[in-house]
Amino acid sequence: MKSTVERLSPTRVRINVEVPFDELKPDFDRAYKKIAQQVRVPGFRPGKVPARIIEARLGRGVVLEEVVNGAVPAKYTEAMTAADELTPIGRPDIEVTEIADGDKIAFTAEVDVRPEITLPDLGSLSVAVTDVEVTDADVDEHLENLRARFGTLTGVDRAAATDDFVLIDLTATVDGKPVEEAATSGFSHQVGQGGLIDGIDDAVAGLSADESATFTTQLVAGEYADRDAEVTVTVTAVKERTLPDADDEFAQLASEFDTLDELTADLRTRLGRVRRMEQVTAARDEVLDAIVEATDVPLPESVVTAEVESRVHDAVHGFEHDEDRFAEFLSAQGKTREEFDTETRDEAEKSVRTRLVLDALADDLQVTVDDQELTERIIFQAQQYQMPPEEFVRRIQEAGQLGAIYADVRRSKALISAVRAATVTDASGAVLDLSELLGEDDGGDGSADGIEVLEVPAGEPAGMVVDGTVVDATETADADEAAADGTDAGPEPRTPTAS
Repeated sequence: MKSTVERLSPTRVRINVEVPFDELKPDFDRAYKKIAQQVRVPGFRPGKVPARIIEARLGRGVVLEEVVNGAVPAKYTEAMTAADELTPIGRPDIEVTEIADGDKIAFTAEVDVRPEITLPDLGSLSVAVTDVEVTDADVDEHLENLRARFGTLTGVDRAAATDDFVLIDLTATVDGKPVEEAATSGFSHQVGQGGLIDGIDDAVAGLSADESATFTTQLVAGEYADRDAEVTVTVTAVKERTLPDADDEFAQLASEFDTLDELTADLRTRLGRVRRMEQVTAARDEVLDAIVEATDVPLPESVVTAEVESRVHDAVHGFEHDEDRFAEFLSAQGKTREEFDTETRDEAEKSVRTRLVLDALADDLQVTVDDQELTERIIFQAQQYQMPPEEFVRRIQEAGQLGAIYADVRRSKALISAVRAATVTDASGAVLDLSELLGEDDGGDGSADGIEVLEVPAGEPAGMVVDGTVVDATETADADEAAADGTDAGPEPRTPTAS
């Protein structure tokens, strides 16, 4: 087989391939065998029809077509493997240019490839992040949250006010027709917290038990999503929350500590850890932005187009691909479809540019991913989707996304090495030592001892391995803050995306 490469642009090549017929004997054998299974010829059992009979009855062209369909993809892959300086990042456009029976098959394949990228010197990068500061007000706020968790609710015979808890019944109609999915009874709601239905807090405030109010709001889901509905809310009970005194007795009730001073000191420590994790996340984002900003990245158009199409599909999917409903939604947000398309294109280009830079960085640093790291990442994502790891693996394999997960791990290991190499300062100009949180460099493969950033798609928090367990950087901060509050916290599931 002969192959040559033409560089059409920094991001696209054409592969010209010629395959002599003497290399195609295995492909002819497979073609005859496959066709023999499909044809019925009197006097021959299925699968036993000789090649000469197949050609006599169906024609040589049918055989050649089957050979070409089977051989060309394999020969394309072989040609790309031989061109080891090229990394394809899209589907090829293949055109068979010649079929000379008994001589050769010739075809061309145009495909987007990863461009050559010159990265900045990581040691020259300098970024700044905010100071770590835990104020008395921060500690007091979290102490109040913890007291709220241990508060008691007492029924009161008065109108509901902000922060009261109310039991409510809800009914709704659209154009006089009842909306069953919007009806509920005995629902507990804290006045002033929002998050239920727009307008509910204004309607409930001032109502006593057995009193009702009707208001107009826009439904956000179901058959009548984005339609105005008349909602009637009936208060069945009003309850007032009483908080325990902040004293040593409360500290013993709410924690393992004996005194309030010990409890508040622990809250301060936990909040300090949250702020430090926020610094790590900010440093990661700033370093990534600095590398991308300093790097010239030619963008492969087909990859950007695929990213745009995926983002548009996800946006319209929530409206059952009804373009009119989607346009109404955009209008309500004060945005035109043209503005949405422009923003989507900009975001897609940024995402593709970031992935290309991180891939180039991982290549330069010779970052590797071992089976344990890949397994930890898979387990982490399976937990996010509340799925058994075996089921999650099966699904990502069916979707062809195992490679995307591998790429995410590799990119994030590259970025954590970049963070180590860069100079990170706080707002006062002091150089920060993040090694305690990042872990020690183990020799240049991008990994860290103890903690390792694992996921770095543009604009999303990084996953980390902490003592062998994969967690999310934001989740870690949230968990510490939740522990300080006395509440539970965890990340929302995120749909995996292809690289």
